Amino acid sequence: MAATDARPLDALIGAALEVAAARGFAGALDAASGLAVIAEVKRRSPSKGALHPVLDPAALASTYAAAGASCLSVLTDSEFFGGSVADLQAARAASGLPVLRKDFTVSAHDVVDARLMGADAVLLIAAALDRGELVEYHRLAVELGLDVLVEIHDETELDVALDAGATLIGVNQRDLVTFEVDHDRAARMAAVIPDGVVKVAESGVRDTDDAKRLAAAGYQAILVGETLVTSRDPAEALRGLLAF
Repeated sequence: MAATDARPLDALIGAALEVAAARGFAGALDAASGLAVIAEVKRRSPSKGALHPVLDPAALASTYAAAGASCLSVLTDSEFFGGSVADLQAARAASGLPVLRKDFTVSAHDVVDARLMGADAVLLIAAALDRGELVEYHRLAVELGLDVLVEIHDETELDVALDAGATLIGVNQRDLVTFEVDHDRAARMAAVIPDGVVKVAESGVRDTDDAKRLAAAGYQAILVGETLVTSRDPAEALRGLLAF
């Protein structure tokens, strides 16, 4: 629990500053010749239950890399998603790709832990943090050499993200309360995110048509989990997303 984490923060920050340089998550998205894919290593979800409870994170990550993924997203939350720090480390080592720690980042300790475990980027969910927290954690992450994916759902959260200095913004098409996917949300939000910000569409990307629509709306990247994890052939599914 974040509230009871008594580890001295300054010492942790000092240790994190000694970790080898990150791989450059945002840079990898920018370098993609077309729509970039952030492929997710995900065992289960609160809305769908078990997706692939016995997956091999290293093998799956290697498959993603060979199929053209630009980056990885790895769930480290165990309670709701069945993930772990070991999943992230195995996927990163096997793939050679930059990796986002996908978890509920709710404290400065969480930010530092992401760097210490070897993540190249950290997720900050605007809906889960107040304005001051988002600004503080974003600043700390950048100080530690992490890229920051700030997840938003609407214009109000976009304003907060931009105030925090976000240059990498993810629009989650899935409602965090109802788990329903709104495919119109991504198009609406892409139109109001400023130029110069890397735009990522998250959740509900099912097929080539979805990917094509999001690229046309102005997204540089899509984050895809369930579609890939549940596929019989994740490599074919990933390549299929970009077949346009």
